[in-house]
Amino acid sequence: MVPEPDVRDVLDELMRLRARVPLLTGALAASTDGLIVAQDTPGIEAEGVAALTAAALGVAVRMTDATGRGGFRELLIRGGSGYIATYAAGSSAVLTLLAEDRINVGRLHLEGRRSGARIGEVVDATLERAERAAPPQPPARPGALPRRPAPDTT
Repeated sequence: MVPEPDVRDVLDELMRLRARVPLLTGALAASTDGLIVAQDTPGIEAEGVAALTAAALGVAVRMTDATGRGGFRELLIRGGSGYIATYAAGSSAVLTLLAEDRINVGRLHLEGRRSGARIGEVVDATLERAERAAPPQPPARPGALPRRPAPDTT
């Protein structure tokens, strides 16, 4: 079982981001498989947005791979009344921002990238702590026996 990141730290970052960029209407951090880590999305069904973000991320990752453009960094969608921007947040999370149409897109990218990096640090640190504390994994091959440690002869 993977532990949840420090949700309070992630939520605090989302709230600071919304304070710095007044034309943001929502922000959520989610795992790359669409599970919400923290959200500040008044009036929006966050679970649905997180799931759609995971689907869009899958397509974006395949596109960057197919075109040789390197690893996924960000995705920007412009609708009739605003923007949806998704940024990589470490190795296993994403940050999705909802913004009004009048937003300065350069500022959106600047602040979104910074917050994505901070959130990624929190999430990745949580996963690293969990890996260090986890018991040894079962053998990779079905039916294989684990290696026994050498007997202590002292």
